[in-house]
Amino acid sequence: MDMLRDLNQALAYIEDHLDQDIDYDKLAQLAGTSDYHFRRLFSYLSGMSLNSYIRNRRLSEASLELQRDPVRVIDVAIKYGYQSADGFTRAFKDWCGLNPSEVKSSTQLKVFPRMTFQLTVQGGVDMNYRIVQKEAFKLVGVKKRVPIIFEGQNPEIMKLMQSITAEQRMKLQSYRNTEVSTVVNASYHFDEGRKEEKGELDHLIGSITTLDIDFEAFEVVEVPACTWAIFSSEGPFPKTMQDMWAKIASEWLPSSHYELIDVPEISFTGDMSNLQQVYSEIWIGVTEKGQ
Repeated sequence: MDMLRDLNQALAYIEDHLDQDIDYDKLAQLAGTSDYHFRRLFSYLSGMSLNSYIRNRRLSEASLELQRDPVRVIDVAIKYGYQSADGFTRAFKDWCGLNPSEVKSSTQLKVFPRMTFQLTVQGGVDMNYRIVQKEAFKLVGVKKRVPIIFEGQNPEIMKLMQSITAEQRMKLQSYRNTEVSTVVNASYHFDEGRKEEKGELDHLIGSITTLDIDFEAFEVVEVPACTWAIFSSEGPFPKTMQDMWAKIASEWLPSSHYELIDVPEISFTGDMSNLQQVYSEIWIGVTEKGQ
C-alpha cells in the first residue's frame, strides 16, 4: 500500500520536526499529494486538522519535558514554536487544564501519542458509486455558517431549513432544470479543522441549476465543470448517509486512484416519509491522482 507508506513517512517527518519549522511542501511531497489534498485527507482519516495534530503533539512533548527535566517554561515554549511564555501557557492550559508550572506536582497528566496509519480490515460492504463528468452548474439557495457535527441532526442546519419560507421554496423549485429535481445540501469553505467538531463550514440548502438569471437575494455558488464521484445509499436517515461519508473518507479515498478537489460537497435525499428507508446521494469532486 504505497499510500499507507507515504502517509506514515509524512507522520515520521512531523515527529522529526516537532521542535523545528515544518516545511508543509515537503510534508505534502512525502505524502505524494498537494498540500491542500494532504490536509483534507489527513482530516478525513484522523478526525482532526493537521495543525491541531501538530499542536497537540508539540504540547504533549513539552509536557513530558516539563515533567522529567529541569527546564524553564520559556525555554520549552520557544523550543516548540511559541514566541512567549504567556502564549505557550494559554495554549498548554487550554490543552490539558494545567499551567506548565503545575506539571511536576500534578498527578493528573495528559499525553497525546503520535499517530500512525495502519491497514485495518474494514469494508466488506458494497459501496455503490459512479464516476460522472458534469458541466458547470450553480448552487442557488440560502446559506449559513454552521458547526460541523458528526452524528445526528445538526441543529443549526435544521434552523436554516426551517427559516426558508414557502415563497423561497417555490422560487428555488422553479430554478431546477437538471436531473436533480429535489432540494440539495452543499457544504464548502471548511475550517481547517473540518473533522473536529469545533470546526465550521458554510452550508447551503437550495437547488442545482444552469439558468443564467437574476437569483435575487439567494446565495449563488458557481461550480466548475469537473469529475464527480457519486455515492448512493439507502437506509435510516441521517445515520446511513453519515456512515457513507465516513466510508468514503476511510475506505474509498485511500484505496481509489482519485483525490478530492476544491468544490462543494453535495448531498440530497429522496422521499423522506419513512426515515428508516431513505435514498440518498453524496457527490464529491475528484481528480485522478497525479494529474
